[in-house]
This record gives sequence, C-alpha cells and structure tokens, in this order.
Amino acid sequence: MTQAASTYTVRRAQTSDVPWIKELVEPLVQRRILLGKDLVVFYEAVQEFFIALDDRGNRIGCGALHVFWEDLGEVRTLAVADAWLGKGVGHALLEAVENEARRLGLTRLFCLTFEVGFFERNGFISSPLGLVAPEVYSELVRSPDEGVAEFLDLARVKPNTLGNTRMLKHLR
Repeated sequence: MTQAASTYTVRRAQTSDVPWIKELVEPLVQRRILLGKDLVVFYEAVQEFFIALDDRGNRIGCGALHVFWEDLGEVRTLAVADAWLGKGVGHALLEAVENEARRLGLTRLFCLTFEVGFFERNGFISSPLGLVAPEVYSELVRSPDEGVAEFLDLARVKPNTLGNTRMLKHLR
C-alpha cells in the first residue's frame, strides 16, 4: 500500500506483537473507545489479529476478526498509531479482516464503534440490535467473551458501550 510516499504492509500477527497491541490500544481503552482486555486475552486471540507495518518494519496498526457464528463475525480492536491516522492504514487492516472473513465463509461483519464515518466510508451501515435469530442469541449468551456481551447489549458492559454505534456490512 502506498499513500503520499508512505508505504506499509499488513501481515498476520505473531505472539511478539501482543505487548505492542496492548500498548497501542490502552489509551483508547482509557477513553472508553475500546473495550479493555487483559494481556492473556490478547495472547489467546493472537490468531485473530493483523498488524500493519511501515516500510521500516515498525508496527503502526492492528485489527482483528472474531467469528461469532456460521455467517457472522466482528471487526475488533481496529487501531492505528496517531502518526498514521488518515493515511489508509485502517482501511488496509479492515480489508485484511474482510478478506479473512470471506475465506472463512462469513457473509456479515459487524462492529460496535464510535468511528461511524470511517466504517460508513468502508461500506458499513447502522444496524438494529437483532442481528441474530433467538436460538442463536440463546447460544451466544453462554459465551464468557466480553465482546459477545457487547454485541448482545448485556447490562454488564453498558459503561463501555454507551454512545457507540452498531454497524453491519454484508460481504460479497
């Protein structure tokens, strides 16, 4: 990817990326933009992550795909270093997430976000709560994952979700 003489690439995450991911997202957690996670949770989910690197190999962004159900996944922890905002890095990470979702057979991606404009520019639309059938809801509610709790709009995650927007994209 090239943007105004700045180049970057996107690759799958490695375990050595995990401390950096936590460091990148921590300010966003403090501002209640992203849901906070313990380091162990990032290690458990490392296979879900993609990392953007500048032309010197420095990490500049991350994003993850979490599968919820046979046709539904979530874009998680999409974050870009401040110096790289507005240079297409977020779009490239989202594209990697979408390609992986398609490879896995997912047909829908959702996110809970405060960055509505970014996701709208990338084909997402605001969506109502009822994205899954009642029988799927009853299965998902069993998950201990806090992101699933956010998706289901459960009361225990309300402080982290107030004011964000639920968005959906149908993949082609």
